Amino acid sequence: MLIKNLTFLTLSTLIIVSLGCDDQKRSSDAKVVTLPGQNELKIAERDKSGFVMIDVKGGDFIMGGNDNVDDGGSPELRIADECPHEVTIKDFSIGKYEVMGADWVAIMGTNPSKHNDCEDCPVEQVSWDDIQEFIRKLNLKYDESYRLPTEEEWEFAAKGGTKSKNHVYAGSNNAAEVAWFERNSENVSHPVGLLRSNELGIFDMSGNIWEWCSNAKKPYPCDEIGKTFESKVLRGGSFGHRIQSVRIIDRNGRGSSLRLPTLGFRLAK
Repeated sequence: MLIKNLTFLTLSTLIIVSLGCDDQKRSSDAKVVTLPGQNELKIAERDKSGFVMIDVKGGDFIMGGNDNVDDGGSPELRIADECPHEVTIKDFSIGKYEVMGADWVAIMGTNPSKHNDCEDCPVEQVSWDDIQEFIRKLNLKYDESYRLPTEEEWEFAAKGGTKSKNHVYAGSNNAAEVAWFERNSENVSHPVGLLRSNELGIFDMSGNIWEWCSNAKKPYPCDEIGKTFESKVLRGGSFGHRIQSVRIIDRNGRGSSLRLPTLGFRLAK
């Protein structure tokens, strides 16, 4: 009986050691993220990447809204800046996650983020101009066609596309379920994908980091005031902002050369 027990223990030990070695080997191997119809992107030791895309079926939707939430501006400007109007969107793809520090390093070599000790946190302190160079190098390296989303595409995706449930925030009417913002973030960005996704399976479209869009911030067609801005559109709000700023319909904009610890992006195609 003793010999049998020892034999069983020895075999069990060998199995455990073997499994441990396999797990160690797997964790040290680079993972490959396979994108349908695209090149394989080798992402070292990570399960998430800002290069992974979600296909979004186009359609008609009402962009903006008329909730008249106090976002710090005068009442008439709030109504004008977010006024509802119909928009038609063609099929496109958008990043499942915000572009992370590790994604930026893979293309540019260094991480410019203030929070650069977190490779799975969204890259920040990148300007709209910086992102154009990143995209140029990314597309050249992988023979791809990545770009920034338009503001219209961004809002359509954040609202859940054709699967929209008309949430105030991207995936919920409870901001804390889907967004890192001033009440829950401890004033720092967080690794992507920790909170609940929206209807399309896209993460962090409310909060965590402001996201640059491709177009300049212009008045909506329904905006009777017609205020213009010398800036590129920012959407989604960030970890350092009030709950009002992480609403899907909230708009912001900054100059294309500005770098801040609250400014990042996600890709589109």
